[in-house]
Amino acid sequence: MPGGAKDSRPLADRLLAVLDAFDRAGTTELALGEIAARASLPLATAHRLVGRLVAWGGLERTPAGGYQLGRRIWRLGTRYPEARTLRQVALPFLEDLLALTRQNVQIAVLDGLAALYIERLTARDSVVVLADVGRRLPLHATGVGLVLLAFAPRRLLDEVLEAGPRRYLDATMTTEAQLRPRLERIVREGVATTRDEMTAGSASVAAPVRDASGGVVAAVSIIVPSDAPVDPRYELAVRLAAHGISRGLGWAP
Repeated sequence: MPGGAKDSRPLADRLLAVLDAFDRAGTTELALGEIAARASLPLATAHRLVGRLVAWGGLERTPAGGYQLGRRIWRLGTRYPEARTLRQVALPFLEDLLALTRQNVQIAVLDGLAALYIERLTARDSVVVLADVGRRLPLHATGVGLVLLAFAPRRLLDEVLEAGPRRYLDATMTTEAQLRPRLERIVREGVATTRDEMTAGSASVAAPVRDASGGVVAAVSIIVPSDAPVDPRYELAVRLAAHGISRGLGWAP
């Protein structure tokens, strides 16, 4: 604790503070010192608590020596009723989209200032992607993230800008002047496209998924190589998949 003061928080609160250290867009791996700083814990205490979470399965060691959220956290998350229903409804449409395009297919939901990937189907010999199931990636630099941001309340963009969006590549848009008109266009057109913004060599096409109320609750996308023009049929395929999932969730356009 700052100034050497004794940490009076209950053990459960300190464990939760360790997990909360990962609750930032783009955070996938943290060193022990970073966890300690974000959780406001002495390094020795952080080491002990991280060890408990690793043993339980809430955190995992990475090849680089850091820590990432563990599979047990993801398994618990998928038992959340809304997420489970969404995945069950979406899976047949994602499988059809994979078969039709032979490209990586994924679906994500809004989670704070990030897009949380709840399902991904991988095509053989397809472009490498970062969006593993359970991973959180920033809204401003991903196709699904831009869709979720575009249809979210206006204040969410202000929060993203206040957090200081990271420029991953030259094409990443990070300013209000760049993002606000882009989001307005996504709302008008009902689709988002990216190219070399989060990962070099990849482009994406994403569309919104709606629930029975008509609100956007998820986004579905495909990831394709960026070294050639995106097949215009891919946009139609993504739109149809998103439309089918939405109908499965009770949306009646």
